[in-house]
Amino acid sequence: MTPVEIGISSIIAIIFLIYLGVHIPIALGLISFVAIWIMRDSADLSFALLKIAIGDSAMEYTFATIPLFTLMGLIVSKAGLGADIYAVMNQCYRRVSGGIGMATVGANAVFSAVTGSSIASASVFSKMSVPEMLRHDYNPRFAVGVVAGSSVLGMIIPPSAMLIIYSFVAEQSVGEMFLAGIVPGLLLALAYIVAIWLMGRFTPGFIGGTNIESRDLMSWSEIAKKTLPIVALILVVLGCIYTGWTTPVEAGAAGSLLGIVIAALRGRINLRSLWEIVIETGHITAAILFLITAASMYARMLGIAGLPNELQNILVSYQFDFFRIMLIFVVLMLFLGTILDTASIILIVVPLFLPLIDSMGLSLVWFGIVAVVAAEIGLLTPPLGLSCFVIKATLDDDRIKLKDVFLGALPFAFVMLLVLILLIRFPSLSLAILN
Repeated sequence: MTPVEIGISSIIAIIFLIYLGVHIPIALGLISFVAIWIMRDSADLSFALLKIAIGDSAMEYTFATIPLFTLMGLIVSKAGLGADIYAVMNQCYRRVSGGIGMATVGANAVFSAVTGSSIASASVFSKMSVPEMLRHDYNPRFAVGVVAGSSVLGMIIPPSAMLIIYSFVAEQSVGEMFLAGIVPGLLLALAYIVAIWLMGRFTPGFIGGTNIESRDLMSWSEIAKKTLPIVALILVVLGCIYTGWTTPVEAGAAGSLLGIVIAALRGRINLRSLWEIVIETGHITAAILFLITAASMYARMLGIAGLPNELQNILVSYQFDFFRIMLIFVVLMLFLGTILDTASIILIVVPLFLPLIDSMGLSLVWFGIVAVVAAEIGLLTPPLGLSCFVIKATLDDDRIKLKDVFLGALPFAFVMLLVLILLIRFPSLSLAILN
């Protein structure tokens, strides 16, 4: 077999193993290790590249962003800031048709700015938003669908774990990736709110619900008390990065410290719970480090096999222009999204297209935003749809089936696709803050 054939067979084997349930880093690392061994007939080379991959991952200064932002996200969830911002947003949209759904989107957007996790958002808002909507006679499918749709904001609005992983794969600045994700994330949140308004106007049966008129309104002092902590966190983290006062690593440290202070002042954390959060942070960080190391090994295997160059030659020979290339990329991402999770898609597909995008003189930062949004659509589509499974498991309500979650999330997946097309057509949307 030629190196190209071995490389293609390796990708198929990786996808097959992941689909069978093998952990992503094990599938990536093991198959890549064996493929390099076969291509070069040298186990020593495979071990040498594995050593380099581990060193490049663990010794990178920017890798410290992962444990620090993970720690901050866990502390913020512990402090109950998600419930606070949801209560405020719920009051803002109380008289609008579909208002609780809009409040969920707005609260998710703010919550994402300090957690960076779609799974955390799906879990938190399933417990808060869905029961509230059902209590006001909203359609159960809409209730779970809006939570599923808005949960993906956690992977686009910085700090985002997926943007961090992409920055390692593409060797781009974490800070630039964070800044590039702000406008697309806010654009997607706005698109969701507009979509809910349109559904309330033209398909009220899908939304259902009654306006919240009679409940007690919060005073301005209560609103300030609930919003100031999370606003302070956002200003400290993103404000310091944007102004250049701190690096992303330093901003993550400052945000974690501020989160601990807020949680302590609220009486939501003690030494024991802090220690549990630190242990959980360690587990998550180790898993991500393992993932990045395996992805580095996979990228080296692709380079040795020559697959990126082969893909580039094929596309050039057929004289594919920019939009045809992006169409192929998006279709591939959407297809894999039906069987694989977001991290797997990013790690498998992106290294294949990076050299081609770079050779076309396109921004790899912009490409990262496009890749993450395209991969995130997979969180809402069957059969894998990770966010949908998390919502179903969190609710544990026999009245709501997994089918209802997927059908409810379908309109929001379509909105994501429209936003993705805009981001591809107008790269300046992703690069506006950087220019």
